[in-house]
Amino acid sequence: MDMVAEGFREALGLIFKLDAEVFQVVLLSLQVSLCSLLAAGAIGIPLGIFLARHEFIGKHILMRFIYTLMGMPPVLCGLLVYILFMRRGPLGSLKLNYTVTVMVIAQVLLMIPILTGLTVNAAREKEQRITMLARTLGAGRWRTMGLFLSELRAGLFTAVISGFSRGISEVGAVMIVGGNIEGKTRVMTTYISQLKGMGDFEQAIAVGLILLILSFAVNTVLYQFQYDKGARQRRREGKA
Repeated sequence: MDMVAEGFREALGLIFKLDAEVFQVVLLSLQVSLCSLLAAGAIGIPLGIFLARHEFIGKHILMRFIYTLMGMPPVLCGLLVYILFMRRGPLGSLKLNYTVTVMVIAQVLLMIPILTGLTVNAAREKEQRITMLARTLGAGRWRTMGLFLSELRAGLFTAVISGFSRGISEVGAVMIVGGNIEGKTRVMTTYISQLKGMGDFEQAIAVGLILLILSFAVNTVLYQFQYDKGARQRRREGKA
């Protein structure tokens, strides 16, 4: 318990002192996770909506594959991405290993199945009811899609939060492809792993607490955005 208490004190000290090394790691962690979330969302959410609204041969096999990838071990993803971009790999000429770019790629590959799978689950529950309602109201294709997306807000919000949480807390993949290079590819999770290996448990706990606070802050912003949007929608419906 003394070690944990010391970790709390050190965490507060690092925050209030604006420790340069720690905040560089924090900013890089945010950069990697948010860029990965934007890229994965641009792919995974539309893909999930498409899969929920269309039937085709092989769809059930594809869905099983996506659900399997939702639980892909990060170290396996990191290894595959590393091999892809290693000097003798298919894309070795790009020389992306041990860069922020390849860390984003690894996290995008981890996030896409989560965003896709959760979007499919949310959309599948509402697709038939919303489509029937839109037809009853005589809505066109684009208005139907707008209504569909509006009804999916809660499900999409859950998918985005889950994707971000996967990225910000990930250590295995980014350690393999990024290498935890100081001032270049070191993020909070790999930094904590390094501190633990050095026996600096107090600072490891401190950085871990900052990671927890950071996750809480980002999730709070996303939740507030979702809540405000829902409140505006309810006010419009009340006026109508």
